[in-house]
Parts: sequence; C-alpha cells; structure tokens
Amino acid sequence: MNGLARRVYGSRVLSHVFKLSTKHRACSNHKHKIRPNQPQAGRRGRPLTDESRVWEFNNWDNVVWDSSQEEEARKKTQQQLAEALPQETTEMYEEKADHFWDEFYNIHTNRFFKDRHWLFVEFPELDSANDKTESLTTGNREAGNGGKTEYLDVAQGVENISLTATESPVDSDRVEAYPGENADFRIFEVGCGVGNTVFPILQTNNDSKLMVYCCDFSSTAVQIVKEHTDYNPHRCHAFVSDISDTNTVLPMPDNSLDLIIMIFVLSAINPQKMQFVIDRLSRLLKPGGQILFRDYGRYDMAQLRFKKGRCLSENFYVRGDGTRVYFFTQEELRDMFSKSGLVEKQNLIDRRLQVNRGKQLKMYRVWIQCKYQKPGLDAGTRQESTDTAGEEAPQDCVETPIDKAPCPVDTQSGRSSR
Repeated sequence: MNGLARRVYGSRVLSHVFKLSTKHRACSNHKHKIRPNQPQAGRRGRPLTDESRVWEFNNWDNVVWDSSQEEEARKKTQQQLAEALPQETTEMYEEKADHFWDEFYNIHTNRFFKDRHWLFVEFPELDSANDKTESLTTGNREAGNGGKTEYLDVAQGVENISLTATESPVDSDRVEAYPGENADFRIFEVGCGVGNTVFPILQTNNDSKLMVYCCDFSSTAVQIVKEHTDYNPHRCHAFVSDISDTNTVLPMPDNSLDLIIMIFVLSAINPQKMQFVIDRLSRLLKPGGQILFRDYGRYDMAQLRFKKGRCLSENFYVRGDGTRVYFFTQEELRDMFSKSGLVEKQNLIDRRLQVNRGKQLKMYRVWIQCKYQKPGLDAGTRQESTDTAGEEAPQDCVETPIDKAPCPVDTQSGRSSR
C-alpha cells in the first residue's frame, strides 16, 4: 500500500470511528428517555390470547390465572407454613440479617445484578429534568427557597438528622447543616445494594443541584458504592443504615425528600416492622413527594418453589444464603401506605409467564408496582391505575430470588437487591 493509499485508508477509518463514537454518545445521552413505542406502566407488550402459541415466545404478559391454579398455589403456601421454622431460628435470621447480606456482597461484589436502566421507563419521575418530576415540588421552588428545607423543617426532623456541617459546590458560600441541604432535588434509595439504581440515576441526571442519598445495612455493599468511579460525595451520599431500626439516625430531616425508591427491598424486612418503615419514610417526604415501589407479589414462582424448612412465617421465607423475602398482595401494600397518610397514584400487579422453550417449562412470575404520594401543595388524588395487568417492565427488570441450589426453571438468575 503506497503513501497515498495509506492516507486515504486512514482517513476512512478515522471517519468511521468518529461516526461510531458520535452514535455511542447519542445513545448514551438518550437511552433512558421514553420513546413513543416504548412500553410503560399501564401498557402491555404481548398478552397470551391463544394457549396453543405459548411456546412461540420466551415471555408473555398479562397472564390471568384460573381458579384452579390460584387454589393450587394457596395450598402450596399453606403446606409451607405448616412446616415453618421454629421461633428461635426465625429470631436468629432477624438478628444476623446484616451479616447474611454482607456475606452475599462479599461473594458477588458488584457482579450479580445488572444496572436498572428500565427504571426510567417505569418511573419517569427519576429524571429530575422531566416535567413530571419538576411538577412534584413546584410549590417548594416557587416559594422562593429553591427547594431547600428551611431550618424549621430541620428542627422538626431532628430525630433523623446527623448535624455534621458540610460544604457543597451547589452553593459554596453556604455551609450545609446536612448533606444535600443546598440541593434543589433530593432522591433517597432505601436498600441500595452496590448502586445498580443509584449510578444510572446519577449518569442520567446531570443537574448539579441533585442529591441522591442511598443506604444499605450491608457495610460491604455501601463500601462498593463509595469505591465506584462515578461516586461523587457532592451529588451522592451513601451510608450504612438499618431503616427498620428505631435507633438509626438518618442524615436528612423530615419533609426534605422529593422521591424515595424501594425496589425489591421492603420484602427483605421483617413483616412486623414494615409499617414502621413506611411511616418513617413518609415523614421524610416533602408535600407532593412520592415513594416509588416495586416488589414480589403473592404466589410468584419464587415463593412456590421454596422447599421444606424455608418458611419463617406466613408468606415470609429464608433463602439458602440466609437472606429473607416476603410476598405481597396489592391490598396489604395499599393498607400500609394509606395508614401512613399517603395517596395512592398507582398500584399494579404484573403477572408474567416466562417459558423455557427448550425444556418446555412454564414459569409464572408476579410483581407489584406502586406509587404513593404525600398530600399537599399541587399533589392531586387521581389514581393512575390500581388494578391488574397494569404495566410492562422491560426484560432486564426481572429480578428473581434464588436459593443456594440452582433452579432448573429459572433462566433469569436474578434476585431481589438490597
């Protein structure tokens, strides 16, 4: 190849690389934006209307159970409860809950879960630049305080706040009474694990006045979050906390948060402590703020496949690695959130059929997705939807609990994430 040919070839290669780089940046900047043809909550992708076609696809949506299937599942859970573990064993798993999650993250570190990019489809409120999200706290910003919590709110929330003064580039002339006080928009993820929700949020939202709090009672998981290359203490505050512990001190005051995220987290908490947790989180919300929730539904495949010696109490189980999981109904969640004074905006049940076409296996999955809002300001009371078959979650949102022993029917190899 002569000199001229080499220069022409080189210029073409550079041009191709530039085009690919530009395309990649464009995809990175827009991959979380909702497109008109992208399934969202309230719309379904592929309902199964003809049983004879069940093996044509790997996934079917809005799969309605018949009465016999429901009864079979109920009998299965009754048998599990009849073989429940003794009280002293149940108490041991409660006392060592943080230990078992530390062990989980020591083994898997940040390799087990995928980043939850699907959250921006199901919960567009997470993009602080989105009009919906901005409208949540318009009243706060128009009041002239820039969305900041007044010192009166700090006093009211003194039981939750750790008064360590910090300084943020958001407002370098003002010392913060708590991390993120100078932020205009505040998000709190409970049970953050290794950051599979936190970092997609930070990467999608470039707003310098965004603060994302995240906690987990696994110190191992929180340390992994802090060591992430995208962790910036001016925009993210990660801390170890057991949100169900009445003695736990939180770094933010009451009435300070715009959004709280609970994704496959409440199910890992002792059912007797769930109402306390929701009450506590509801106090942290600003008027108009929301809790965004997704978790396991009653009779999900993961519940029905638990063997003898795994049931702790009714609908509450322990996995082979010592971590625990509860399976909800819509009514249970509605009752708990309503008792906390929150208004229901969404309460959907997602029934999905996943099939292994090679082994001719059917796997019935059940999840529940909710949005509950704190009344006040411009917060309305209109419900988006509260019935079944409400939303279509992209395939990578499937998080299936696993036991120590491999499950031959679970092709997703996921689980709930702290």
